Order: sequence, then C-alpha cells, then structure tokens
Amino acid sequence: MTIAKRPRVLVIAEAANPEWVSVPLIGWSLARALAEVADVHLVTQIRNRDAILRAGLVEGEDFTAIDSEALAKPLWAIGDVLKMGEGKGWTALQAVSAISYPYFERLIWKKFGDDLRAGAYDLVHRVTPLSPTQVSPLAKKCAKIGVPFVVGPLNGGVPWPREFDAARRQEKEWLSYLRGAYKAMPGRGAMLKTANAIIAGSHYTASEIPQSHRDKVVWLPENAIDPTKFAKPNTAAPGPLRACFIGRLVPYKGPDMLIEAAAPLLRDGRMTLDVIGDGPVMPQLQEMSKDLDGVTLHGWLEHSQVQDVASACSVLSFPSVREFGGGVVLEAMALGLAPLIVDYAGPAELLTSDTGFTVPLGDRAQIIAGFRAELERLAAAPDLVRTTGKTARARVDQDFTWSAKAEQVAQVYEWVLGRTEQKPYFAIGAQAEA
Repeated sequence: MTIAKRPRVLVIAEAANPEWVSVPLIGWSLARALAEVADVHLVTQIRNRDAILRAGLVEGEDFTAIDSEALAKPLWAIGDVLKMGEGKGWTALQAVSAISYPYFERLIWKKFGDDLRAGAYDLVHRVTPLSPTQVSPLAKKCAKIGVPFVVGPLNGGVPWPREFDAARRQEKEWLSYLRGAYKAMPGRGAMLKTANAIIAGSHYTASEIPQSHRDKVVWLPENAIDPTKFAKPNTAAPGPLRACFIGRLVPYKGPDMLIEAAAPLLRDGRMTLDVIGDGPVMPQLQEMSKDLDGVTLHGWLEHSQVQDVASACSVLSFPSVREFGGGVVLEAMALGLAPLIVDYAGPAELLTSDTGFTVPLGDRAQIIAGFRAELERLAAAPDLVRTTGKTARARVDQDFTWSAKAEQVAQVYEWVLGRTEQKPYFAIGAQAEA
C-alpha cells in the first residue's frame, strides 16, 4: 500500500532500544519501520538515548528522549525486589510500571502539547508499553484538541492454564491472581473511550476490550522479523528428524516435556534435538538427557549462533503453555522451520494449517502424548516437514516483516484520519482460516 500523503506521526515508545530484546526491540523495530510510511518523530525514555544515537538517529530531529527517571528509577528498584528472581515476576513489574508510566506521558505533554495544538502532527501513536494494563492519559488530552490517538499493539495477560498453576507459582506470578483488577484502574475507561483506534496483538486482548469500544479494535500481532537478520538458508539434511527448542529453560515453556515426549525417537535414532537457552530447568534437562545421544544442550548462544544451529533443523518443537506473542515462532519460520506448538495463545494465532503443527492444550501428560504422536508422524513424513517449512518462510516474508507491519499500521492511520471508510481487517496467520 502506498499513502498519497504521508501522515505526520508522533510515535510514543517508552521502551524502544535497538540493542535490547523483547518489548524494547519491538518498540524500536516498529517505530523505525513506520518511518517508511509516515513522517515519524519518536519519543522514548532517556535510558534508550545512547543506543538510539549509536543507531544513527539525530536527537531533536528524529527522536526525543524524555527523562522520567526521577520517578521511574526508584519504582523499578522496588519492582526488582517484588519480582523475586531474574526473569520472574513479570506481573509485579507491570504493576510498578503502571504507577510510573503516566508521569512519562505527563512530561511528553509538557514537551509536545503546544506542537500538537498547533497541528504539527496528524496523529499520535503509542506503541509501547504493550501491556493493556498501562493507561495512557494522552488519549484524553489529544481528544480534547482534536488530534487522533492510536494505541497498540496491546498484548498480555493470557490466563495461566489451570493445569500449570505450579509453573505459575515458580515464575513468582503471585500478582497475576489479581490481574483483572487493572480493568478498574483510573483512566482506563477514558483511554478506551477517547482512542480512535486500538490495535490488539492477540484475540484474547481484543476480547478484554469492552463491547462498547470493539468497533475501534483492529487485530494485528505485534511481532515481526527483520529479513536482513534472518537470511540464512535452511540446511536441514536428509535423515533423522532434526528439531530444536529455543527459549528460557523454565517450567511453563516445557523443555522437559519435550525431552520426555521425544525420548523414544531419540533412543532409536529417528530424531535429534538441539536445546538452545538456559535457566533453572537446565539441571533437570541434563539429568533427563544423559543417556540420550541425540540431545545437545547448547545453553545461551549469540544470535548468529542461534541461527547457525536452528537453520540446520527442520522443526521448532516448542511446547510452551503461555506465550503472549511468540516471536521465536516467527524467527524459526523465517529460517524455514516448521513450528510444532501448543494450540494456545499467541503462537497459535501466527500459524495456518499449512505453516505449522499444533497439539491441543491439556495437562502435562496430554501435552507429552500429543507432542510424541506429532513427532512420530513428522519423523515419518520428511516431505511434509520440508514443504511446511518452505510455506512458513514464504508466509513470514509476505506478512510478518517489519516493513509489512508498517504497511498494515499505515492502513490503520488512513482509517483513523478519515481517508478510508472501512476499518482494516488483516487475514494473516490463523485469522486467514477463521
């Protein structure tokens, strides 16, 4: 899609950093891609300033760094205590952020309020935080001065499967039992009422928006890939099924379930398994795999090394029971791997029947049985695996690059600005088969 007149967009991404991963990398990648379809000025937090300068952007011209550390820094220190462990307590961190984030937007309004009143921007788009629990006071302020406001992609809060409550406790997600309280947060109703478009990164998040505002909701997964960083050809060789797992080695991602499911195939040489990542489950995996010659536990690898290992495989075997977005699934697809996942939450929304394989959500025994049956089937059907991987790679190239994502968001801009009457609808991933 080509826009006749590029809109002038103030893009707010509190987390936007080219040198980090997860949400900061999503914020950065989408903000930069949007510059292909709009005249973008990025507003981010001061902690990202040096990395953005190293990436070549000009401060004051391309971006503005807002210093909200007076409140954010001490609150994040409290969050580090509440999360009770590295990589844990995500809900606690979001609760702390919910307190500090409105101050960040208050400083943005102080800096850009006059420019917005003067018509310097056609619309404001808040990209991050991704969490739907984070209220945006700017939505109401923009509505009062007639500047359209877009929020999203919003994603998060996928319920923990009841069969895996023990994993929930191991992740120190004690606040997740109270997470629904965010719907009563001051300002949430005003944000939803005054936003012109709400981009939902998952169907679950879309379902959390009150019915009275559903006419503003556009479903669009937040993750994408940079094709220049995923250009390796797939080199999976004929022979045993080559599968890999990529991610933190924690209970809810299921690497132990995967090894148990794959054990018969590993013992008789019908399969090999590369496990990439580290975490508290590593000692258990080492014990489980000590008599399985087909398992390699790589630990953490640099990004280029991850690609070297993954591109020599044909299947991403990923039995995680709680993923919001599933970026690792798209990355594997971009390398020509066929994903095998649990049919739940974010990853399941990225796949179609010809781009991957799913196992129904159940308890531990059911997931192990389901993965074992699928691995048995795929080990006996190398042509199916190969064809699915090629189709997966083509689907990513078509719908899930950052450039494609920017084109999709540009359609939302056109609708919000009244240049098109029809709300955008994106038939990508599972949505294409809905």
